[in-house]
This record gives sequence, structure tokens and C-alpha cells, in this order.
Amino acid sequence: METKLIERLEAAVARLEALSAGGGGVSSRCLPDIGVDMSSDPSIIAFDDLMDQYAAKVSGAAEKIGGQVLDVTKLVLEAFSVEKQLLKEIKQTQKPDMAGLTEFLKPLNQVIMEVTAMEQRGSEFFNHFKSAGESLSALAWIAYTGKDCGMSMPIAHVEESWQAAEFYTNKVLVEYKIKDPNHVEWAKALKELYLPGLRDYVKSHYPLGPVWNASGKKASAAPSKAPPPSAPAAPCPPRASHFSSESSKPSSSQPKQGMSAVFQEINSGNVTFGLRKVTDDMKSKNRTDRSGVVSTTGKKPRSSPATTVSKVRTPKLELQMGRKWAVENQIGIKNLVIDDCDAKQSVYVFGCKDSVLQIHGKVNNITLDKCTKMGVLFKDVVAAFEIVNCNGVEAQCQGFAPTISVDNTSGAQLYLSKGSLDASITTAKSIDINVLVPGADSNSDWVEHPLPQQYIHVYKNGQFETSPVSHSGA
Repeated sequence: METKLIERLEAAVARLEALSAGGGGVSSRCLPDIGVDMSSDPSIIAFDDLMDQYAAKVSGAAEKIGGQVLDVTKLVLEAFSVEKQLLKEIKQTQKPDMAGLTEFLKPLNQVIMEVTAMEQRGSEFFNHFKSAGESLSALAWIAYTGKDCGMSMPIAHVEESWQAAEFYTNKVLVEYKIKDPNHVEWAKALKELYLPGLRDYVKSHYPLGPVWNASGKKASAAPSKAPPPSAPAAPCPPRASHFSSESSKPSSSQPKQGMSAVFQEINSGNVTFGLRKVTDDMKSKNRTDRSGVVSTTGKKPRSSPATTVSKVRTPKLELQMGRKWAVENQIGIKNLVIDDCDAKQSVYVFGCKDSVLQIHGKVNNITLDKCTKMGVLFKDVVAAFEIVNCNGVEAQCQGFAPTISVDNTSGAQLYLSKGSLDASITTAKSIDINVLVPGADSNSDWVEHPLPQQYIHVYKNGQFETSPVSHSGA
């Protein structure tokens, strides 16, 4: 199995190099011709070892599943092959400017965008696609050019990128734990490809980023004119291409609507522009075609437009007064991100449905209110994480949360990290609440603990004693 995989990867690389040497007219993802044999370079040998050790496991599990999972896995391995070629090219190339780097990394970004295009909402393998797509952002460590480039250092970037992907691999593990062990094997193998695989490789060879050749050739220049809107952007910084959305723009940059537009017009001082003068013959009291009797026949009731408009709520993702992040009315948006936050700010999520929010950094408090099928991925919380009036939500804590509160909620999955196992969890008027904690070691499955929703109250010694109902599998 491993020998066949290596042969396929080498064949794919050879084909890409041949296409590049032949003019690149056949493939849109042609790579530069290296022209130098680097088979003995230590970093390239280590990259081959990485593929031999970990990629074969992912490919083997995907072949057992077949179908779309196998297709997306092939793209993941192709992205790794492209990155290997880029690492070879870097050793022969001078460090480019930002525009040149964008052009240089285009082959890698094209593979990533192909994986992203497979993320069809409603597909039975949606979590597999998201796992693959989010994980590939880890390959963007190659775009690190220094502390001012807008991304974390390479090792940290790989770890942070996998944390975003793990939110979806955990769903795969839970869904297929009993149903199909091949999917469980695939999810575990994908994690090993990045942690410890890619992380240890970067740690050993490129902890401070790729090393460009100061005396080498110049990188290919970027096109003189801007690419068309459909062209994908290069993954530097990586979060921009994977998590940006129109809903994250500040509300001040959007045109004002409704009463805001009315008040803006009033404040401009141009209130009477476009108004017509009412003459005497236009007044109701002087019109002969009007009668004082009000007729009740032949008139159809009119529907109030205000009623319809009031049901459409404007999506919002903004920082209010520098203290509170408001995330409201987001429907079907899987890439909501809050990056620039601190421990004095709170996050309030209201009325969101079928969306995923990622919070990068420590905040004071997080509240989910009246949300349905909402996912939240966060790191550290100073005070509490609260779920109120929700249905079918999922939350994963990657750091520390002292208090978790669930109130009037039906269906909640809570994933706790090892650092948050001491959290105090309070539930009230809630059903179907499950808490998943890490296994004994990194290779173990998550362990699921359903929280009791039934209690027994017994009157003893002048007071009622309450105990949860425990169910036995016997």
C-alpha cells in the first residue's frame, strides 16, 4: 500500500513538472521547473519521510471509504506534493515582495480552493470536506515572512490551523464511532498527518519560516493588472481567504437603510427637495369628486409592508462601544471569525442559525441566545460560557472556561479540552446535553458523558433530597 502511494505521488509530481516545462497550457496549476536535483537535501528527504509515514495512513483509510472522501483525500495529498515542489523552488529563489509571493503561492492556493469548493452544505460528508479544507490552511506556514506578515510563526500556525479542523473531525468521530470504523480511522490519520507530522517537520527544519536564497533567481513577477474577481487569493495571511465574510464588515461601511436613511436626509438640510406645492384645487375640501360618505364595499384589505419588513433582520458582526461583540441573525455562514479581541470584551450571539463562529483569543464572557444548529469554537473565557434558549448547538473549548451554563436548551454538545475539565457546568430546564472529554492519550477517542435530565426527590428528615437518575445498559 505505501509503495503504491509513493509511486502515485512521484508520478503526479513528474506530470506537473513535465507540464510546466512544456509551457503550462494544459494545467492551471503548473509548478516551476526546478532544474536542480535536490533528492539529497535533508529537508526534502524529511518531507518524503513525512509522506511515507503519515500520508499512507490517510490514503489507506480513504480507499476503504471510497467516493467523495477518497476524492478530497487525493486533493489533500496533492496539496502536500505541491508544497514540496515550492520548498524546492524556495531554495533557488530570492525572497519576493508581497505581490511576488502571492503569485509564487498560487499553485498551492488553487488546490486549497478546489477542496473548499467541495464543501456542499447538506452533503453527508460535509464534516469530512470541512476537516480537509480547514486543515489545508496549515500548509500556508510557507508564506511566513516575518513577525509583521500578519500570521503566527510556522509551528504555532500549523497547530492553530489544525484546531479549526479538529472541530469537524470531532463530529466525524462522534457520528461514525459505532456506525463505521473506517471513518474514525480516516479522521485519526488526518490528525496525525498534521499533529505530529507536519508540526514536527516544521519544528525541525523551518521553525522561523522558509529560507530563501539571497543569491538565487528572482521569483516570477505578479501580473501587471489585478486578477479577475473569480481568481482566488494567495493564502497569506491564511485566515483572510478561509474565514472572511461580508457579514464581518463594520456596519458603518454599509449604506444606511430605513429610518437611518430618513434621519440622514433630515440632517443634510435638504428636506424639501423634490416636494410639490399643494394648490387649492388639490385640497380634499375643494374636490367635487370626493364624497363625505365612507364606502365599505369593493375594497380589499392591504397588507402592511411594515409587517413583512420587520421579519427580515439584518445580519450583524461588530464590536459595540469597544466592549461587546454582537453576532446577530447570521444564517448559514460557516466562517464567522472574531480575531481582534481581549479579556475585557464579551461576545453575544443572538438569533443565529446553521452557522459556525470561531473566537481567536481570550474574552471575558460568551453568550449564545436563541440560536439553532450553531457551532462555537473558542479558546479562553475569563468568566463564563452561557447557552440560553437554544436548540441543537455545539461548542468546543480549546483552553480554559471556569463556568459553563446551559439554560432552557434542547440538544447541546460540549467539547472540553484538558485545560477545561475543572469547569463547573450548570444546567436548568435543558435536555439532551452531552459533554465530550479527551481520552486517556492523544490516540484515544473522545469520551461522551450525557448529563442527567431526570431527578428523584425523596423527603427525608424534614427536607427533600434530590439525586439524578442513572440508567444502566443492562
